[in-house]
Amino acid sequence: MSYLVGYGSVYPKKVHHRGASIPANQNPSCSDRTWLVSRDPNPNIATGALVGGPSLSDSYNDARDNALQGEPTTTSSALFTGLLSGLDSNTNYTTLTSFT
Repeated sequence: MSYLVGYGSVYPKKVHHRGASIPANQNPSCSDRTWLVSRDPNPNIATGALVGGPSLSDSYNDARDNALQGEPTTTSSALFTGLLSGLDSNTNYTTLTSFT
């Protein structure tokens, strides 16, 4: 199971994210729970989103209303993301420019 959305063949299909779970041609109200409670996979894939991950029992409940595990976040994954970005061998840091 990959907790990085869109990576591998088994990843979260019901990420707790408004932009991923509501079709682009819809205009829902704040009280509309149609897509939150839907059992269908998200119509939009939040490729690259890193969800909360497994529970203490090493299980993952792929349900849109399971915000604890299915919310894409950077606060719990910042260290992991930083370490992985250091492994990126395709980045040429000498060509980066600063904006002043």
